[in-house]
Amino acid sequence: MGNRKWLVFLFFVFISFALVACSGDDEEASGGSDETNGEGDDTPTELVFGRGGDSTSLDPAATTEGEAFKVTVNIFENLINFGEQNTELEPGLATDWTVSEDGLVYTFQLREGVKFHDGTDFNAEAVVSNFERWKNGNAGTTGDETPFPYYQSMFGDNIAKVEATGEYEVQFTLNNPQAVFLKNIAMSPFAIASPAALEKYGDKINENPVGTGPYKFVEWQRNDRIVIEKFEDYWDSEYPKIDKIIFKSIPDNSARLNALKTGDVDLIDGINYSDVAAIEADSNLQIFSRPSMNVGYVGLTTTRGPLQNKLVRQALNYAVDKEAIIAAFYEGYAEPAKNPMPPVIAGYNDEIEDYPFDLDKAKELLAEAGYPNGFEMELWAMPVPRPYMPDGQKVAQAIANTFEQIGVKVEIVSYEWGTYLEKAAAGEADAFMLGWTGDNGDADNFLYTLLDKDNIGTNNYTYYSNDELHDLLVQAQRVSDEEQRIELYKQAQEIIKDDAPWIPLVHSEPLLAGRADIQNFLPHPTGSDRLHKVEFGN
Repeated sequence: MGNRKWLVFLFFVFISFALVACSGDDEEASGGSDETNGEGDDTPTELVFGRGGDSTSLDPAATTEGEAFKVTVNIFENLINFGEQNTELEPGLATDWTVSEDGLVYTFQLREGVKFHDGTDFNAEAVVSNFERWKNGNAGTTGDETPFPYYQSMFGDNIAKVEATGEYEVQFTLNNPQAVFLKNIAMSPFAIASPAALEKYGDKINENPVGTGPYKFVEWQRNDRIVIEKFEDYWDSEYPKIDKIIFKSIPDNSARLNALKTGDVDLIDGINYSDVAAIEADSNLQIFSRPSMNVGYVGLTTTRGPLQNKLVRQALNYAVDKEAIIAAFYEGYAEPAKNPMPPVIAGYNDEIEDYPFDLDKAKELLAEAGYPNGFEMELWAMPVPRPYMPDGQKVAQAIANTFEQIGVKVEIVSYEWGTYLEKAAAGEADAFMLGWTGDNGDADNFLYTLLDKDNIGTNNYTYYSNDELHDLLVQAQRVSDEEQRIELYKQAQEIIKDDAPWIPLVHSEPLLAGRADIQNFLPHPTGSDRLHKVEFGN
């Protein structure tokens, strides 16, 4: 072969390889990555939600903390739903319901054609099975007959029976009328789990959640991430819009914001209020505001040491400068709390006068109580940011500083979040920082749930007990007249203010931040955000 022919041959060989290589690149590009929609654009199909703490459980019935419900509300569903950004009642797994004239019998018509993530059918028997479990604890799997904490707080012994009166009809019979019954069963803890999965996993259901929701569970790497993905057989074929959601735990607020700026996450909660202006100035980001329905507080365990004395608890209330705390840590996105429930809840008593910041009065009360030189105590500070407390450690230090001015020497203590909640519920703290985001928009969910003697050891972490208060709260549950309920709750708040089992601190406006192209994210006042409608704009 001559040199010219050889060069021509090499040229065609080179072109052939080049065409093959180009063909390979085009084929790879046409498939798209796992994170985009595969339809020729770069619209993401995966959402990474950065949050301040990990969940303690993925069994909604067995927990009381919000980080769990943030995830489970997307895996499980309730008979009744709340509205998109309010606590108005809407159909869920139940399409309709009726109430008997005496307020004792509730009958629900259930949605047909709904599947659990394990392929089993949702029906009336599944509802009965779940309510029996909530009432009896894990008696069927571990022998522990202790009712789950939320069931005890919300219903106690008031549900006489739950019956399947048809394949898709279920009936609840109460011992006494309960004005908030429907709102209670719309709460995150009362979502319906697969009976087959409950039998299969037993008390390990907290690591293997199986519901009917738009997303199914994939994996949980403790203190790192929880992954859920689209349930292809979801009964509402229009949703979810996003194929996969990753809940990423990033405890530090600044680190979490930096992850948003660098694109490692798409959406975050628990931002520092001091960062709001910078976020608003960034065209790549947007701010979301959660409708406020919360209270942050210091709980004073009424069974421990000097805190058994009401005068001491009142003294500590006088020794907290709420305005200074709000100015330093909330940048105006909060208001001082004087009651254990927020002003947006019907029954809020605005006529109550708060304990003013008065160190002299605090010292006077301590002396009257027998502690003229003060005393020593622990103050537990939350290790994770919460909607009502973006930086518990700093707020705790501010409180400790003013306590020391009245002779109360404070040791600030903290634990891992799950341990913190467990030990505080067991009454092991002198004083502890905590808070509450309303579950159903009713005063009962604050006053009875958090401060009634029925709930000591569950949601009443202060171990506070007052028989007069108990009678008022039970009466308010049983009357249907709303004006009468409001008056009862106002009386209850007067008793609580005088007994001072809490130092109410703030009602905050929780803020979140996300990518500018996130659409249809509607933060819910309960803190449990249903993400099935969220999508990214083009």
